[in-house]
Formats: sequence, C-alpha cells, structure tokens
Amino acid sequence: MLSVFDACVQVGRLDRASLVLKRFGNMDALPPHDLVELHNRYLLERLAQLHADPGLNKAEDLHQWFELQIRSRDLPLTADTIACMLKASLLTSHGSRLDRLVDRYMGMLPKQSALESLFMGDVLTPKDLATIAEICPSYNMPEDVSLSNLAEDTTSSYESEMAKYEAQRSEPAPAVPEVLSTPQKGMGLKMLKQTLSLFSEIPEGRDIATLSPAERREIQARLERDCVDAAIARWREENQALMDMGLNTSLASASLSSRLYDWQRSLEVRLTEEIEKVEASELAPKKSKEDLDRCIYGPFLRQSQPSRLAAVTILSTLSALAMHGADKGVPLSIVVNQVSKVAEEDIRAQIQAKSQPRNSRKTKQANPRRMMRHDDAQQSADSVANSPQEAGITETTNSNVVESSLTDKDKAWPVAIRTKVGAALLSALIQSAKVSVVREHPETKTLVSQSQPAFTHTTQLRKGKKIGMVLPNRTLVELMKREPRGDFLARHLPMVAEPEPWTKFEKGGFIEYPASLVRIKHGEKDQKIYTEAAIARGDMDQVLKGLDVLGKTAWRINRPVFDVMLEAWNTGDELANIPALNPNIPIPPEPESSEDPMQRRLWIKAVKAAENEKSGLHSVRCFMNFQLEIARAFRDQTFYFPHNIDFRGRAYPIPTYLNHMGADHVRGLLRFAKGKVLGESGLRWLKVHLANVFGYDKASLTERENFAMENLDNIIDSVNKPLTGSRWWLKAEDPWQCLATCHELKAALDCEDPTRFVSHLPVHQDGTCNGLQHYAALGGDTWGAQQVNLMPGDRPADVYSAVANLVKETIAKDVADGNAFAKAVDGKITRKVVKQTVMTNVYGVTFIGAKKQVLKQLDSLYPNLYAETGFEPIVLASYIATKIFNALSTMFRGAHDIQHWLGEIGGRVCRALTPEQLQALSNGTSAPTKTKAKKSAKTVSKAKESTDEVLNQFRSTLVWTTPLRMPVVQPYRKSGTRTISTCLQDLVLTTPDKSDPVHRRKQLQAFPPNFIHSLDASHMILSALECAELGLDFAAVHDSFWTHAADVDSMNNVIRDAFIRIHSEDVIGRLAAEFQARYKGSVYLAKVYQDTPVAKKIAAHRKKSRMSLKDELMQEKERQRLLVSLDPKEVEEGKAMVTPASIFEEMQAEADLAETEDLDQIALGKITTESSSADALEGETSLDEAVSPIEMEAATVDADSDEVGGTAEEVVVATDERQRHLESMLGTSQFAMELAGKMRKKQVVKLQTQLWLPLTFPTIPEKGNFDVRQLKGSKYFFS
Repeated sequence: MLSVFDACVQVGRLDRASLVLKRFGNMDALPPHDLVELHNRYLLERLAQLHADPGLNKAEDLHQWFELQIRSRDLPLTADTIACMLKASLLTSHGSRLDRLVDRYMGMLPKQSALESLFMGDVLTPKDLATIAEICPSYNMPEDVSLSNLAEDTTSSYESEMAKYEAQRSEPAPAVPEVLSTPQKGMGLKMLKQTLSLFSEIPEGRDIATLSPAERREIQARLERDCVDAAIARWREENQALMDMGLNTSLASASLSSRLYDWQRSLEVRLTEEIEKVEASELAPKKSKEDLDRCIYGPFLRQSQPSRLAAVTILSTLSALAMHGADKGVPLSIVVNQVSKVAEEDIRAQIQAKSQPRNSRKTKQANPRRMMRHDDAQQSADSVANSPQEAGITETTNSNVVESSLTDKDKAWPVAIRTKVGAALLSALIQSAKVSVVREHPETKTLVSQSQPAFTHTTQLRKGKKIGMVLPNRTLVELMKREPRGDFLARHLPMVAEPEPWTKFEKGGFIEYPASLVRIKHGEKDQKIYTEAAIARGDMDQVLKGLDVLGKTAWRINRPVFDVMLEAWNTGDELANIPALNPNIPIPPEPESSEDPMQRRLWIKAVKAAENEKSGLHSVRCFMNFQLEIARAFRDQTFYFPHNIDFRGRAYPIPTYLNHMGADHVRGLLRFAKGKVLGESGLRWLKVHLANVFGYDKASLTERENFAMENLDNIIDSVNKPLTGSRWWLKAEDPWQCLATCHELKAALDCEDPTRFVSHLPVHQDGTCNGLQHYAALGGDTWGAQQVNLMPGDRPADVYSAVANLVKETIAKDVADGNAFAKAVDGKITRKVVKQTVMTNVYGVTFIGAKKQVLKQLDSLYPNLYAETGFEPIVLASYIATKIFNALSTMFRGAHDIQHWLGEIGGRVCRALTPEQLQALSNGTSAPTKTKAKKSAKTVSKAKESTDEVLNQFRSTLVWTTPLRMPVVQPYRKSGTRTISTCLQDLVLTTPDKSDPVHRRKQLQAFPPNFIHSLDASHMILSALECAELGLDFAAVHDSFWTHAADVDSMNNVIRDAFIRIHSEDVIGRLAAEFQARYKGSVYLAKVYQDTPVAKKIAAHRKKSRMSLKDELMQEKERQRLLVSLDPKEVEEGKAMVTPASIFEEMQAEADLAETEDLDQIALGKITTESSSADALEGETSLDEAVSPIEMEAATVDADSDEVGGTAEEVVVATDERQRHLESMLGTSQFAMELAGKMRKKQVVKLQTQLWLPLTFPTIPEKGNFDVRQLKGSKYFFS
C-alpha cells in the first residue's frame, strides 16, 4: 500500500491517495509519526493543486481533512503539518477569517519556538512568515530577523520554488545532442561521447582519468542518469542516417539499432494509448476486470514518460534474451521480472533526481541566516517534543535531523504490482515490435519481404507443466548474433570514478544508481533487517571498508590481448573459449522407418543433443558480444568495479558483464591501471604465474619458474604471431590469461633490466580447495591439513590426486576380490575424474549430484565406456562416487565430525520455538486441558489443528555472526505461491515472507557449506583490509587473491596471517556460545526411539495426563519459567512438575535421542542413496537452480550451486547394500534399468516419540592436534 500511495502522490491522483491514507488510519498499520509524514506529503501535493487553482471550497476540504484525519486521530503534529495548514489559509483567506485561522494554527505550536520552527521549514516563504508575525506579534521571531527583512527577502519565494518544481515534474528529460554518423558498429566510448551530453562537455583530447575526482564523479553520475536517453539518441541517429541515404529502415539489411528506434516510437504511441485507457478506467463507474487491472498498475506507469518506458522495456527485454539464451526463448516470468525490475529502478531514479532540486533548498539554496540558526532550531524542536503542554507536536521538518522509517519501506513495489507492470509493458512491446523477414520465393526466386512480430508469446511443456515463453523471431536472433549491442543500463557498466563508500544498506557503490549492500531476492527481509541493525551498531564497519577497498582497485583493458581477441572474434571461427559463429555440429543420418524403434529414439536423442549444443554455443557468443562491446567502449579508460556481498558475506562485483570474476577471456582482458616495478621477486612470480595459468601448477615454485624460461621461444612466438604462429598459448588451461602473461613477460625480458619493468598484470594466488582448508583447520586434521597445504612441504600437495590415489587403492583391493565393477574402471581413475566431487563435497553435494559429476567426466574421458566394459556408465559412476566419499571420510575425520555437529544444531534450531513465539501461543490460551480417552472425529480434528498450529510456528531460521561481525541469515523458507493475473497470462509466483515456516531440509543441508563460505568470505575481506594498509592493489575471486607481481610475497604474508588470526580463535566454540545466547529460553521438538526406557516412561505419563502437543508445550513453558524464578517456592514448584522433559532429564536420556532427519546427507564423505535406479537418470533440483547465466559466470570458481538442498528423500544404506544393488544391475541396459522399477529400500523403520525439550546443543567434537600456526611455513597454502 505504501508504494501505491507513493505512486498516486507522484502522478497527482490525490483522490486515490486519500483513500489509501484513510485505510492506513483505520488499520493502525503504521506508527503515528510515520503516518503523519504520509499526511504531510499528501498535504504538500494538495497545496500544489491549491496554488495552481486557489478556491475556498478546496481550502475548506483541506481544513476538514486536517480535523478528521489528523487531529481527531491524535496524530503527532509536526511543524510541516502546521505550515501546510497556514499556507492553505494564506492562499485562500483574507481579513478576520485569515486572522482567526492563523491564530488557531499558531496556537498549536509553542510560543517560544513557533516561528523559529516554521522558519526552518520549506513550505512558508519569508513573506508568509512576515504576514504571520504581524497577525501573531506575541510569538518570538528568530534573532537577527526583522519583519522588514522578511518582507523583502523573496529570493527563494514559495511561488518560484513551486513553479520550478511543477516544471521539473512535467517537462521531459533534456534532449541529447545529435551524434555524428559512423559506419562502424559499436564505436564504444567515442560513440558514447557523441551520444551522451556529458561527454560533449569534456575538452577534446582529454582522457577521463586525467580529470579531477569531482569531474569524474560528475561524469559517472551523468552516465548513470543518461544511459536510457543515450540509447534512444543512438537509435534515432542510426535511423535518421538510413533515412538520409534514402533507405527504408524496415529492410532486412537495416541495423538492429535503426529498428529499435522504430520499435521505440511505436511502443511509445502504444504506451501513450495505454495511459489514456488507464485514465478512462479510473473514471469508469462500472469497472471490468481490465479496468481494475489498469487501476492497479496505472499510477505506477504514469510516474514515468512513455518514451522512457518504451526504451527501458526494449533494453531490458533484449538483455533478458541475451542473458538467458534467445534461441529457445525465455520463460515469460523471467522477462516480466526483468522488465518490471528495470522499470521500477528507473522510475525511482527519476523521482530521486526530480526531488533533489526541491529538497536542496534547505542546504544549497538556503538563506545563510537559516543555516546559522540550525542548531538553535534543533534545540527548539527538542523543546517542542519534550514540552508537557505541547506534547502533541514533534519536529520533523529538517531531513538532516530526523530520518523517517518509511525511507526504504515505500520504495519497493509489491510483487503483484511489479508483475502487472512488467506484463503490461512486455505485452505492449510484443504487439508493437516488428521485424522485416526477407525470404526467396520458392518458385519465382525473387526476394519477398514480410513484416512479422519480433516476439511471440506462447506456452511450452516443461517437466509436465505449461510454461509461458517469450520467443524472439529468428531474424532478430540472427541480428543479435551478428551485431553487438552498445546500449547498456547503468548497473551493467564499470564506473569511471571511484565507487561511493558504503555507509548504509542502499547507499554505496554507484553514485546515483540504487544498489543494495547485500544481494537478496525480492521479498526477503530477514537479512536486510539484521544487516541494517548491524550497520547501525557499527558491527559491519570492517565489511563495508573491505568492499570499499575492492571497489577502489583501478582497472584498464589489456590492449594487446583485446586486439588479438577482436581479430579472432571477427573471423567467426572457434578459438580458445570463443565459439564459432556458425558451429559445424554433425547430425547423424535419420534411420530408416523399418529399423528398430530404439534406433530412432537414439537418433532423436542425438539430434536434440546437437541442437542443445548449438543453442548453448549461440548463447555463449551472444553473451560474449556484450562483454567485448563494453571492453571496446572502455578500452582507453580507467574504470572500477563497485562490489556488494551475498548473504554469507562473499563479495561480487556489481557490473554484470565485464568483471574479473568472468571466464578466462574476461580475465585476460583486464589489468591493473596502476603499475609497479617488478624487482627480483616480481620477475620470479611473473614466471610462476605463467606456469600456473598454463596448467603447470602442481610442480614446485622453482620448477614453475624454470618452465617459463624453457618455453621462452614459445612465449615470444605467442606474442609476435598469436594467430599465425605455433599457437602455443592455446594449449594452456587458461589460454587468454596465458597470452596476457606472455605479453607481460616478454616486455619485461626485452628491457635492459627486466627487474625495472613496470608491470600491470594481476598475479593470482589460489587456495587449495579452500573449503577443505577451513575444515581441516577447524577439525585439527593433520593428514587433511597436509593434503590442502596447511603444513610446510617441499612440493605442493594435491588433495585431488591424494583422493584419486586412495580410490585407486580401494579399487585395486576390489579387483583382487574379483569385483566386476572394479575391473571395469581399473586404470581409469584420474585426478580429473574425482576433482569436482572432492571440491563440491565440502559444499554439501549429495550422492546423486556426485554421481552425475563423475558420470560427466567418464563420458568426456571414455565416450565408449559401455562398449568397452558392458556396464552402463551411470552404474560405474555410482561405484566410483562411493569410493570417493569413503576416501574423503577417512582423510578428513575431524571435518566430518564438525559437519555432523553443525547439522545437528541446525536441525534443533529449525524445530525450535523462541520465548516470543511461546508467549504468542500462550496469549488467550486457557490452562492445559485433558482430552477424553475416546475422541470424536470433531475432537480429533481440533487436536490436529492444535498440533498444526504449533508446528507452523517453526520459523527460527539459522542466524550466526562471522568473524567480522556480519550477521548471516539463511533465507530458506517454505514460501507460499500466489497466482497473479496479468494481461498476458496468469503467473504463479512465490511470495516470500519472514513469517513463512522455515524450509527445514534446506536450512539444515545448507548450514555447513554456508558457514564455511562465511569463513572464507571473512578471510578475503580481512586480507583486503590488511593489503590496503600496506598500499597493495588487491582483487579477489573468492579464494583466488590477486595483486602486482612485486607484491605477491607481501600479500602471501597477509593472507597467511589472516587465516591464522581467524583459526587461532575457537571458531566453533564461539559459534556454540552465540547459538546458546541467541536461542536462550527456546524449546525444541525432540524425538526419542519408542523402544527406549525413557520413551516407555513418557508413554505411561501421557496415558495419565491426556494432553495435546500444544498443551505439553505450554506446560513445559511454565515449568521453565518456574525453574528460573527468584522465588524459592516457585523453583520448588517447578522441580515438582512432571513433564516429558523432566522425565527425559531425570533419566539422562541424551543417548536415546533420534538422529536428526536429513543429517546423513551433510556430513563430509557421507553416502546416500537415491530412491530408485531410474532416479539416477533424472535431474535433481539445487538451491540455485534459477541463477541467471550472468550470476553463474560471476561464480565460475564457486561451488554454491552444486547439489546443496536436493529435493529427493534419501536414506543412508550401507556400502555393501549399494554394492549388491550395483551387482544386480550387471549387464543391464539403461532401458531395462528404467523398466526395472524402483529398488526397494532396505531400511528398518524405528518408531519415534516426540517431546518438548529446552534447547541445548550437543558437545563440540574433539579437535585434532594440527596447529594452524604451522601455516606460516607453508609456501603452497596459496600459490
């Protein structure tokens, strides 16, 4: 409702705004001071209308509103409220009536500070104040101000201010100067300089980096403001260029930009018509369904101009298609969400820009005398609020004094409105946008042109459900493939000025573009609430400073690499990770209709796989188009990447396409803007870095250094003839980064003194499976610590090779025992086969996920495995995954125990009720009642309802604090769904709310990996802060830290010290203490096995008590209250009470507690089984299933989206049972496996008894003997 009120006020629909205000008043949904602020905004808009058309009737309505809606409800009056009423009186009344009204309203202010409070306001002009002072001479005037001065001071009169404000509300954005025609597409920054008005003000020949910081900030602010107008101007320029040449822009040969201008004009006309329909719908006496819809989203559309809405819709739709792959179309919900999100952000930015001139009156254009009186007025305001006789008045006029709690609440649009706005805009685009399709007539061979829709809305079947899809025309797809887009929204671009320091949740990063400190999904509020509270306490200071350090690292494009990449791109051929423009993917010939039906099925599968591969390559090329276009635009500029964090504290750059977390080609394009002299150490690290990016990173540092010198001829050839020579650099693991290093190393060696070369190349230091490093340190595993380079060694340890060797040993034993599976995979276990599973196991991968990972590697390395062995690869993958899990469990025993402990406390918290929830349940509840022995159906129903009421109260999400004092709130809840009717189709969307019950499985399974992520995030931020203190340039990709070659030794010391600082403390002990404090007084629903003595005694007690689960809960709450009472009698009374919990405590039955469900799936190296053999062939939903390709690329080295939070119910079975099942599948084809049906789960179901217990936590696992201080001597911890 807040957003509806805001929209209605912005577009002048005050009649509807008044209805919303009345509803707020009747609902008591807002605190009084917030509600009166909304009234003040409403009164200001009513004043604007009254000023434009004064009338006594309108003024009377205003006075009546004040009496009925504000005074009669006892709302606290502010100086602005009184000022609005005085202004209304001055505008419409005269003589004795004016005297009476002024005297009445002034009587509501304290005499000692009345005029002074009004003087600080922004409503009354000096002339108004002079008139009021004449009518009420008994009120004190501010010092140094006389009536004559007030009467003469008209430099900032209300009339002129209101005229400026109204003009700003109505006039369109300033026109962008026409740009010069250019035959080259995507001229980058030169094109932007000609298109954006701000670049025309930069003196010719001057680079942005050479300007003053203030000038760069102004350019950046204008760039953020003008990007949409710039896109329109560019479209208009290219369209006009074609018209000047006498060409029709509807021709198929026309550029995409020239077509977009046609779309923009057509869409603008349609949106103008839509807004007219909105007005008609609002006035219609009897409203249809469409009228009601338009009344809902209409005010939001009217906050912007049709021309700007049209451009935003086009830009965001094309961006969504490029990000998610245009070939197969994009789900409607994704496009609608993208369009509405960008439209909302653009409208908010426009409103903010419009409000600045008016709000700045108190600061930039304020009367100096007012500024001098600022402190005195604040004191007067305090005296007003504290005055006993005038307690109803509060001072909120000065925005620098009081900040409203509505600042953030009324910004976000509700999900229903966002969806309706996005659907309305997208529907208008689908109806407006056309492309000209030219085809050859099959008979006449002449070219025939036809205008077709650029987009089509249709439905497709996806996993048995009908999904709305947006399909682009094939001609548009080809245009997007051929022509890079040069139009980007502000958040897509790097910054040309240093990012703003982070000071609040939504204040930092970009100068004007709104960005959030923490990346949260729309509707999730828990993390925001905790983070804002932490910021207010100062707990987030280190995290904020760390993000500022990351954002201040200056970057430039590596021109030699860019030139090679551009040349390779323009050939259209495949090179490194650049896909071919027209990939040649063979499709097998279609089998004869008389052949085996199975052959046809296999052929259809192969055709579909080829189509999927082609579509995937096209999507990658489209995405790379965006990246290369931005690189071209910024090729001569210094730029910055503002950062924010996810809910675990991991930092990510906000600019979407071009950043250092991208793939190899993007990293190869980037270098530091500042250079540093190499020195002896830097030259050595530059050589080591070459070996690392080539893939020779498991050798010693000396061997890596020698590798570079041994390949000096290859390095020189790669630099001199990158595309025509031997192409040695393409053999590297990261070819583009290898090419960049070749250029840097050759340039250094060409110098007379290589150590004096000024290097700009970032040199990386990568952790060895960083998650396992943290686990080894937490668990004190000496063997595990050796495998992840926490202990000194002459050569780097490789945990993946170590696990592979353990797997080989166990397979060799199975071969000796005659195991058929072992014989089939003997000799096929490599480091690559086990690497992904080892890496992701620490982040919660399930057995199903691990099996799929192994299968993927087997298919890649041994495509003919079935023909060679006679076994289905999925069966062999299951066998290998079992061995990998067993090896990990053996190697990291301490880590395994810690994961289990984390899962156990997570499970208890998710089934806990806090003291506040207990109190809410007890309010209005009578004393526990006994139920009859024989319950009627109605009674059973009521008992079930009572139990459900309690179980639905499980809303305690897992919250903990990182070593840097950042609160982490897991967002996993069972969000409800809501069907939202739009003009395109009904959309079923999730509507998250903090009152939703927690998703216990996801909370439990995600806790251990998220906890480790929060530790490595703290390690990175801490390292960034210490590097900044030493003057080092620093960048990071989670567990890969970058700096200049000359500073690698210094950075290595920093990252080791930071790791030791974190793990020298008792991390797990501190976490346990925090949970005990955070959940003090809570109770949780525990379970014991029914065949235990304690369960039998509880059952006997319940036969006598006959209480429901809720009654027992209330009884236990009372017992706990009595036990902690200061009254000895109450304590004795509590001790005498008999409850299931007291029986449990008396018998000390902790050992009889049933293990938390799902706990088996989170422990390191734990083996689980899928529900059926056929399930092995099916996908598994992950927590991050809906992550966009951009976010996935930004986290290419991250394991977040692995199989955390699988959805299938899984049960632990012994390894020998899995072995027997695998043996049963010997010689079974995949088709036969699917027909075989589900494998019966061999499990013994043990009945359990539920009871309420005070929330306690299990004992912390005993730590191993590894001392983290040994890390100081490890050369290969990060290397």
